[in-house]
Amino acid sequence: MVDVRVFIEGLLLEPTILLVAAALLAGLLDAVVGGGGLIQVPALFGVYPAASPATLFGTNKLASIFGTGLAARTYWKTVPVDLSLLLPATGASLVFGFAGAWAMALVPPDIFRKVLPFILGLVALHVFRHKDFGVRGAQGFEGRGKAAAAALLGAVIGFYDGFFGPGTGSFLAFFLVRVFGQDFLQASASAKIINVACNFAALVWFVPTTTPLWQTAALMAVFNMLGAWLGARLAIKEGAAFVRRVFLAVVLGLIAKTAWDAFG
Repeated sequence: MVDVRVFIEGLLLEPTILLVAAALLAGLLDAVVGGGGLIQVPALFGVYPAASPATLFGTNKLASIFGTGLAARTYWKTVPVDLSLLLPATGASLVFGFAGAWAMALVPPDIFRKVLPFILGLVALHVFRHKDFGVRGAQGFEGRGKAAAAALLGAVIGFYDGFFGPGTGSFLAFFLVRVFGQDFLQASASAKIINVACNFAALVWFVPTTTPLWQTAALMAVFNMLGAWLGARLAIKEGAAFVRRVFLAVVLGLIAKTAWDAFG
């Protein structure tokens, strides 16, 4: 049984308040269009500066998978999803998400650090220049190659998420709009479902090989789920144009964060 008094006393500690607030905001942002790691990961590194990066990344994924799962379920009940796209993409991301997490232990992901801000800059420029991009559905990849294209997207994004990770949800949303013609609301819904598979696959590697902070992850998961529920409902209420604006804001934030990490 959980001692409620001890739980509340722990909740009132300053570092715990920071983690709870970060998990809530990360869940909300991630549910709308991705980018929750912008908030949650730095909070974990700030509170636990002596912990190993693998431990903190594992803790982050444990906390966020519950929020991502709840957001996916909320979208699933309201937003139409394309199973012919989702099934191959999700299956591939599950396999390659594990492969990416395994590869991270062998090859340091520093190679991505200096390139990522420029890739994100191109994404932001494309969305900004095309004012209607993702506001409404468009003609996308169809025909017999659709499943193969979806599986390729899932494989690349899954490997990236397991190996490095920043901006996974935003990259997913962008390519679902650009390649498959979804609007930003549909893309965000689809991205959450694929993201659950990516996170689960990475956790299959992280949990046995590292030591996640279980109590911290459990506490953050509760508030990440609350934020995810609020974020998904907000996105559904406001629609694709709102998600597009949030997407641009998140990508600009990711550019600043990744540029600082690489060159600051």
